[in-house]
Amino acid sequence: MLDPRIKELANNLINYSVELKEGEKILIEVFGAENPLARQLVKEAYAVGALPFIEVNDELLNRELLMKASVEQLEAQARYHKLRMEEMDAYIAIRSAENITQNSDVPSENMQLYMEKFIKPVHGEIRVPNTKWCVLRYPNHSMAQSASMSTEAFEDFYFDVCTLDYAKMSEAMDNLVELMEQTDKVRIVGEGTDLTFSIKDIPVIKCDGKLNIPDGEVFTAPVRDSVNGVLTYNAPAVYQGFTYENIRLEFKDGKIVKATANNTEKINKVLDTDEGARYIGEFAIGVNPYIETPMKDTLFDEKIRGSFHFTPGKCYDEASNGNSSSIHWDLVCIQRAEYGGGEIYFDDRLIRKDGLFVIPELKCLNPDNLK
Repeated sequence: MLDPRIKELANNLINYSVELKEGEKILIEVFGAENPLARQLVKEAYAVGALPFIEVNDELLNRELLMKASVEQLEAQARYHKLRMEEMDAYIAIRSAENITQNSDVPSENMQLYMEKFIKPVHGEIRVPNTKWCVLRYPNHSMAQSASMSTEAFEDFYFDVCTLDYAKMSEAMDNLVELMEQTDKVRIVGEGTDLTFSIKDIPVIKCDGKLNIPDGEVFTAPVRDSVNGVLTYNAPAVYQGFTYENIRLEFKDGKIVKATANNTEKINKVLDTDEGARYIGEFAIGVNPYIETPMKDTLFDEKIRGSFHFTPGKCYDEASNGNSSSIHWDLVCIQRAEYGGGEIYFDDRLIRKDGLFVIPELKCLNPDNLK
């Protein structure tokens, strides 16, 4: 018997997140094992009179291809995927990998080629700007283990997070959007962190369950050359199969001039992917009340309540600061008291302390008011 929470989630994804309409085409892409959610999405798509298409990706086979992938091969693969993506009105990706480090031994130059020759042209240049899209995970044993939870407890957590009242959250975000739109100087202070930058005249976007599930962030971008100071992240970050910890970045006039981590050589290779990889493409504040601890999954970790993320690489077109890169790496810092605390100031006014908003107009975004 189908878990009623799957049906509720599928209905929300089709009718709220991507707002699928009669006659539209939607690509449902599954990474990992085929799952009940994908099947229910097909049913919900048909129910609104849309045309669903499915692709299932196997992580072991994809790794095997990447081990010796060539430029010619990736460009050819991108050409036919681009043709299909150009036909689509909507896109939903469901990721349920059993091993998040599956690609850790793929040569770094091959992963960079994959990002540049396949991901960027297919997803960065076509899917993101031209379709109604949403990306989410599907719970499995691996995700539960990463979250240090039993599978049953993780499933309960997952559905609490993914079926949150995002319409209510969306309304609560409006005050933060308005305040950020009026802000010039941002200062962030915390353990190992003293960072300043400007967000003046950069658009501010609320993420309220339309593009990601789970969701819960408000983002913009720093003025490209305005970032100065030091930032120490306290959440682990998986990139191309490797888990980075204790990441510390130093900035001068927007550029990352020094980067250290548990593997300093490896992180600098990532940041040397291209010129834009050493500049910041996104600044976002996380507010999802149910997500509290990192689980090495960006889609969850960047929404952690009391967190912010500061992202090396490409900016989003909706909140552009002009930075271009083949990478976009969301790195998370949690500022709740149990993680060392911290403060965010907008134009020298304290707006959040130790993960809780302290000014009256933003208290609606604190956890007790969103659950």
